[in-house]
Amino acid sequence: MKHGCLVSGCTPYNNLIPVRVNLKREENQLKLIPTKPKQVNFFTTLAPPLAAAFLLFSPICTTPVSSAQTIDILRGASLFQQTCIGCHYAGGNIIQPGSTLFTKDLQRNGVDTQEEIYRVTYYGKGRMPGFGKECMPRGQCTFGARLEDEDIKILAEFVKLQADKGWPNVETEEK
Repeated sequence: MKHGCLVSGCTPYNNLIPVRVNLKREENQLKLIPTKPKQVNFFTTLAPPLAAAFLLFSPICTTPVSSAQTIDILRGASLFQQTCIGCHYAGGNIIQPGSTLFTKDLQRNGVDTQEEIYRVTYYGKGRMPGFGKECMPRGQCTFGARLEDEDIKILAEFVKLQADKGWPNVETEEK
C-alpha cells in the first residue's frame, strides 16, 4: 500500500535514507571548507605591550625608581597645576621675581631642602600664603582650599625634583 503525501515536496518514507546520507555528506563538506585565519586585533594584542614600552622609556619615568614614585611625581605635577602655577609658572614667580623655584633662588632664600619647601608651602612666607590645614595666622594662609599634609609632602618633593632638573616641562592629564 502506498501512502499519499499532502504537502508538496514531501518524500515517501522509503526515500528518507538517501536524504540522510546526503546530509552527512554535506556536513563533511562543510568541515573541509577552509576558514579565514584569525586577524590580529591591534588594541587587544599589540597596544598594551607598546604602551608599556613607551612608558618604560618615557623621560618622565627615567628618574623614579618605582611606579609609586612615578605616581607621586604625576600627583605632584597635578597639585602644582591646581595650586601653584598661578604664581610659579615653569618655576618662576610673577609676584616676586627674586623668589622663584629655581635652585639658585631657593638656596639664596634658605628654602633649598624638601623640608623647607614643605614648611613654606604649609605655613607660607612673605607674600606666599600657606596651604596647610593648621596654617596660622589666618592672614598668612590661603583663603582657598587647604591641602592635606600628604599632598604638601608630595608637592614639596615635586618642587625639589623639578628645581634640581631646572624645571623641565612636565605634562599632566587634566581630570
